[in-house]
Amino acid sequence: MFIAYAVVGVLLALVIGASAVLTFLRNEAITASMGKVGVPETWLPRLASLKAAGALGLLIGLGVPLIGSAAAIGVFLYFIGAVVAHVRAKDYEIAPAVVLALLAAAALALRVLSA
Repeated sequence: MFIAYAVVGVLLALVIGASAVLTFLRNEAITASMGKVGVPETWLPRLASLKAAGALGLLIGLGVPLIGSAAAIGVFLYFIGAVVAHVRAKDYEIAPAVVLALLAAAALALRVLSA
């Protein structure tokens, strides 16, 4: 199970790490998507920091199971919040957030099973 967690955790960390960097850099696609759901621009650095912390936690979780589990829970909750924000704004382009939430749930399950 550890190898499965390592694969899922590292891939998820790479994706949300890249998303964090793009959010910090105010990438047009990211800011447009967040703007459509009403996220204030002043929140972008905080949200990018949360994504970066989740990515780092998933990587640290390779060696420290408790950190990996906590990070996977945090990433899952972040993307569930993103899904809720999109649905509330009647923007149904939620596939990326749903996929990332499911990957975070898988990472959590695999981390718990491999400990």
